[in-house]
Amino acid sequence: MSRLTDISYVKGVLSKNGFTFSKALGQNFLVNPSVCPRMAELSGCGDDTGVIEIGPGAGVLTNELASLACKVVAVELDKRLLPVLDETLAEHDNVKIINGDAMKLDLHKLIAEEFPGKKVVICANLPYYITSPIIMRILEEKLPVESLTVMVQKEAADRICAEPGTRESGAISAAVHYYSAPELLFKVSRGSFIPAPKVDSAVIKLSILKEPPVSIEDEALFFRVIKAAFSQRRKTLSNSLSSGLSLPKSEIAAVLEKACIRPNARAEEMTMANFAAITRALQQQT
Repeated sequence: MSRLTDISYVKGVLSKNGFTFSKALGQNFLVNPSVCPRMAELSGCGDDTGVIEIGPGAGVLTNELASLACKVVAVELDKRLLPVLDETLAEHDNVKIINGDAMKLDLHKLIAEEFPGKKVVICANLPYYITSPIIMRILEEKLPVESLTVMVQKEAADRICAEPGTRESGAISAAVHYYSAPELLFKVSRGSFIPAPKVDSAVIKLSILKEPPVSIEDEALFFRVIKAAFSQRRKTLSNSLSSGLSLPKSEIAAVLEKACIRPNARAEEMTMANFAAITRALQQQT
């Protein structure tokens, strides 16, 4: 068992380096000994795989990834953790730590420089506050990666993995299903972290699709439709689209009729095919 799952050891290393947890950065470090090995294994990394990790924290997950993958590049925003990681990951010569913001780094360049000719996956315990932005950035930029295996807040996991057309679905559900096949792998209790967050977490895996499930000519319009549809969940789809797209209700009514969607339908009832039909009808209308 790794010493990095020993709470007293981790606290000792952090204390020695003068580190204190930042609420603003959403820092909750994993110490449950069973979670990280399972997460690393399910990420699909092997000795022919390069891994990008976002937010390594004290290096608990990094340690497991490094034991399986040919190389791990971990992106850490908090420079106070650099000496901590130097100590906790000292035994691994296949780990590179980059001090930077994953939302601003050129990830295409990073992959080309660090993993030439390698299969690449992303695996991370994401801070809750950047869950959706970082997932959507990775998907929208169409990075050459096979999958994202990430730990997120349980509620976010349920929404991300919800099938479009079901009550639990939202804008991010539709966007994620356009780019990937998501699955909820396992739940993680709040007691698995220091400090313990107020909510439970879950590990999800997004396997990148070679082709989207629906054929769309104008992706930008497709995602504008989805965003508008869920902008006012309590209202009908007709009202939400009219408001969100700044179009008269009469025009939206004609679009929905052309797309064979009833006027009082709601956004959560829409499948990917429905959103595609609305997008095509809008294109024909203009």
